[in-house]
Amino acid sequence: MSSLMEKLERNSTIKLTSRIQDSKVFGKKDMSPTSVPMVNVALSGRVDGGITPGLMVLAGPSKHFKSAFALLMAAAHQKKHKDGVILFYDSEFGTPPEYFKSFGIDMDRVVHTPITDVEQLKFDITKQLDDLTVKDNVCIVIDSVGNLASKKEVDDAMDGKSVADMTRAKQLKSLFRIVTPHLNLKDIPMICINHTYKEIGLYPKDIVSGGTGIYYSANAIWIVGRQQEKEGTEVKGYNFVINIEKSRHVREKSKIPISVTFEGGIMKWSGLLDVAEKGGYINKPKVGWYEAVDPKTGEILSSKMLRAKEIVDNKDFWLMMFEKTDLAKFIESTYAMSSTGMMNDDSQLAGYVEDPVAIEETVQ
Repeated sequence: MSSLMEKLERNSTIKLTSRIQDSKVFGKKDMSPTSVPMVNVALSGRVDGGITPGLMVLAGPSKHFKSAFALLMAAAHQKKHKDGVILFYDSEFGTPPEYFKSFGIDMDRVVHTPITDVEQLKFDITKQLDDLTVKDNVCIVIDSVGNLASKKEVDDAMDGKSVADMTRAKQLKSLFRIVTPHLNLKDIPMICINHTYKEIGLYPKDIVSGGTGIYYSANAIWIVGRQQEKEGTEVKGYNFVINIEKSRHVREKSKIPISVTFEGGIMKWSGLLDVAEKGGYINKPKVGWYEAVDPKTGEILSSKMLRAKEIVDNKDFWLMMFEKTDLAKFIESTYAMSSTGMMNDDSQLAGYVEDPVAIEETVQ
């Protein structure tokens, strides 16, 4: 058997061919944690997880915080890699430098490339990826493909023609066929912002625009929804819901809430209250009042009852919960894909003992 294995490896014309347990393709992948635990859960199924190499698609209607989520992830990659660079392809021109800075992004490490059609993007990004290596710490953001015309559509408009464009979906499929292997082999995360439209029917659902190419190539697809957060009649912010349409790490169809206020921006610890209450880590002794509890022992952990607004974005409260309970393990078992044998009927989701110090370092 070993001689046959060696023969197959030796005869291969592919440089990266190796025994699968030694393969660089399936080695430990880079993971960059964001400062928001439940965004990390949406990315990896773990509160201390983060963005990984490959194609990540953020889809939704206009004004649904897609660009902000993309910059949050790009900032995390840049923070982890001190030599990391963001390559930002821009077709909408609605993200000024000040918005980058609000996420703590070092503007001296951002390359901005304006694009006007799909083919222009395809040719430029192919050239860039061909020249990059696994040692180059680059995070690519495309904002967006949903608003990007094909060259034919542009040329037809210049010639005064108004005809249906049948080439755009093919060009997008070609683009993602080309870039996907580079992203995974060279450990490059690419965050692609896209739009959605409603399917026609009795129960319409959101469909990611751009054809099947982007869907097949993506490691993960989020469809972002939102509701207004009001105080009386005044809108104070939005409660976003990340719907996991596709993922290699997180259970599909999971729904993960994230809150954003106009005054304070992203509430870093938002979303945890919902999942903690479902897991029995939060009790409601009275209407509108909450207290922390260890579901294994029944021990009350909080010194007093608290209102929801005192808990939802309270760093000290949640660090205490991670330190004194297995909440992190429960979150992983709720959202993460199983890493155990697919043929084992009584398999359990692999858990891990969370280090509360590591969580605190992650969200600083």
